[in-house]
Amino acid sequence: MTTTPTARARTAQARTAPLLAVRDLTVDFGGHPAVRGVDLELHRGETLGLVGESGSGKSVTALAVLGLLPATARTGGSVRLDGRELLGLPARQLAAVRGRRIAMVFQDPLSAFTPVYRIGDQLAEAVRVHRDLGRAAARKRAADLLDLVGIPDPARALDAFPHEFSGGMRQRAMIAMAVANDPDVLLADEPTTALDVTIQAQVLEVLRTAQRESGAALVLVSHDLGVIAGSADRVAVMYAGRIVETAPVDELFAAPRHPYTLGLIGAVPRLDGPGRALVPIPGTPPATGEPPAPGCAFAPRCPLAEDRCRQDEPPLTALAEPADAAAPVADAAPEGPAVHLAACVRAAHLAAARPAPAEVYPVPDLPAAAARPRAERPEVLTVRGLTRSFPQRRAGLLRRRTGEVHAVDGVDLDIRQGETLGLVGESGSGKSTTLYEILRLAAPQSGRIELLGQDTAALDRAAARRLRSRVQIVFQDPAASLDPRMPIGDVLAEPLLAQRTPAAEARRRVPELLRQVGLDPAHADRYPHEFSGGQRQRISIARALAVRPDLLALDEPVSALDVSVQAGVLNLLQRLKAELGLAYLFVSHDLSVVRHLADRVAVMYLGRTVETGTADRVFTHPRHPYTRALLAAVPRPDPVAERTRPRHLLAGDPPSPTTRHPGCPFRTRCPVQPALTPAQRDRCATEPPPARPAAPGTDHTAACHYPDVPGVHRGAGGYYGTGL
Repeated sequence: MTTTPTARARTAQARTAPLLAVRDLTVDFGGHPAVRGVDLELHRGETLGLVGESGSGKSVTALAVLGLLPATARTGGSVRLDGRELLGLPARQLAAVRGRRIAMVFQDPLSAFTPVYRIGDQLAEAVRVHRDLGRAAARKRAADLLDLVGIPDPARALDAFPHEFSGGMRQRAMIAMAVANDPDVLLADEPTTALDVTIQAQVLEVLRTAQRESGAALVLVSHDLGVIAGSADRVAVMYAGRIVETAPVDELFAAPRHPYTLGLIGAVPRLDGPGRALVPIPGTPPATGEPPAPGCAFAPRCPLAEDRCRQDEPPLTALAEPADAAAPVADAAPEGPAVHLAACVRAAHLAAARPAPAEVYPVPDLPAAAARPRAERPEVLTVRGLTRSFPQRRAGLLRRRTGEVHAVDGVDLDIRQGETLGLVGESGSGKSTTLYEILRLAAPQSGRIELLGQDTAALDRAAARRLRSRVQIVFQDPAASLDPRMPIGDVLAEPLLAQRTPAAEARRRVPELLRQVGLDPAHADRYPHEFSGGQRQRISIARALAVRPDLLALDEPVSALDVSVQAGVLNLLQRLKAELGLAYLFVSHDLSVVRHLADRVAVMYLGRTVETGTADRVFTHPRHPYTRALLAAVPRPDPVAERTRPRHLLAGDPPSPTTRHPGCPFRTRCPVQPALTPAQRDRCATEPPPARPAAPGTDHTAACHYPDVPGVHRGAGGYYGTGL
């Protein structure tokens, strides 16, 4: 595990020349600046985290270092690797550096791999480009690389095509390709985006292993502050194309000196902070490529902005440590990578006061939900024994049926009025299929669905139409769910007109809906592309609310949003639930978000519900080993906690849903199994565990035969190092 350098190590780094030195890097596209004067230093074996919102210039900076920007980009400044200037190198000389001295781990490995070539051939090619090896030796090196990154049966995996790997396996194979030639610098651009939390933990561990084996320095680009806290030695925060703060990771999280950094930290939902209002950063970043206004680019969104902030852009400087620590003064930046630099005229104030984010940013007052006992609230949704399978067919002209995919294989859920149920689990666990089965308002393959007291199997066409207005959905990608040809006023009126609401009444409701989700009614004639991602998601929520539903299904509604925008949407959802008495079915793989929003939680694995209960019980006293593994994999935005907690990774990927597994489906990955007796293991393999109450008098249940095996991953760090 990567640790923060000691003071002695930092001093030694400051005296040695950096491995990679970026000076006054600028990038513009057709006269529109994307990166404005970035300075970075990277030393051997060091991990630098690069964070910021979308459009801040993180990925453009990483791509500029390796010369991978399109021909339309104009790049200036200096990028030196071991003293050798890379900017302006001829293409042939730069190609010799790529993959050999500096390598890239891309965000989307499916796009980065060539789909028509086998994984082994692509890895071998990456080796042979820079080494004088024969085919057999290169193939053996490729197998060794796959073994290094934890791909099972690497000799067989060499012959697989990229689409035959899971998302986590593709990302691990991409890391294997990056370290194939023992590079000096690894650039990882959002390597864990869109991955499940357990796969994310595996990929991060693979990155640490690869870095340790090769001795490479690492630039880790990420918007996830938990990932940065657990992996980086130093952090650089970018905003509007420039670095606004950089510091050792412990110092940055403990005492940020720029309001933007403080806002990013306050916007992160945490496992240990449920229910409280998050701290969203007001406003939106400057549009990508637009020249910033005079002065500090963050001033229009900054709660501490003064008149001088709007005159001159503050330089990135350090604060000297005076005798009176309460009154630090600005000083020239000392040399070396370990100093704490901030581009803010209020940096001294923040360094002295160390305010919490809620002391600087306005925090919305969220209305309290009606305090009625759960048993007294009416049932909104009840699901019992739900199953759903799909035919598996052979590719080709005849497309003969070869089997079944058991997507949902025994799901039990219930939601009451004014309640949020979080549905969590890895990709492929059946969360979204369960959601869409409920929304079909038809008879399930087997099991029973009752929505607002009505059995969906007994609905005729008219009854289904009447019921449809009482349950609505908000999709993951608002850009794909909003018609780009319609102004948003028409988008919001459409569901009302579909329910035969008079046109005049529908037009009257549009401004009311926009105000309800925090948007300006005057913008009703704008089109979806004229809004930011967070604003588009608010429009999607307003559209769902138009017909006054009782149940709102939310399918990963904030997964594609920046953390600051996500905070505002989560606060909005909490407010709407309290004001309107809505019930939410919230599908997500982000357990921190679920912990923040949900009243109850249902955990799914391979199509089955394995644990249910109140969010407080499930998150603080998990009973199923799978739930414990999910919680252990969640990174915390706390560098000290991340370094000290033990790491117990969940091995492998879930089994294939094309096979119905007898017994417990989790047993092949369960860390409890080695501690069981042969008779107990046989029981897990043959007898499906029923959902049993975790404690008398509670509705907390877990489908596990042996949830309390002594001595299994329990110690100072709790189960799997969760601290529980």
